[in-house]
Amino acid sequence: MPPIFTVDPRSGVPIYLQITEQVKRSVAVGVLTPGEQLPTVKQLAADLVINANTVARAYRELERDRVIETTPGRGSFIASNGSVAGAKRAVADVVDQALVAAVREARSMGLGRGDLKDLFERSLDRWYPHDNASEENAAS
Repeated sequence: MPPIFTVDPRSGVPIYLQITEQVKRSVAVGVLTPGEQLPTVKQLAADLVINANTVARAYRELERDRVIETTPGRGSFIASNGSVAGAKRAVADVVDQALVAAVREARSMGLGRGDLKDLFERSLDRWYPHDNASEENAAS
């Protein structure tokens, strides 16, 4: 069975963050469900050919964010309590990281704040057409 996660050591993103983002994204889209067991630290490290301490750090971060629960002797599982809130938080975390990367890329390419804001507004308008009634309901 192929590993469920992958890492790219050349991406510039720390490997433990790549793992945490992939777990959060998998929870957010329902690929990993509450109560599902994750590979052991040792197994995931072997699958990804990385240091076990890196996987342990990722699991600690996920535990701190209440995405997973770890029980000594049993393993690490996708958190079952508050799974809806956890999934929403996971979605927000993944989107936040994607936005940070996009802003960083735009800045590195010399795009000004105003131009970036205009591009973002156009994207919002494209994917979230103006609908005052639904915006008001979403705000409440």
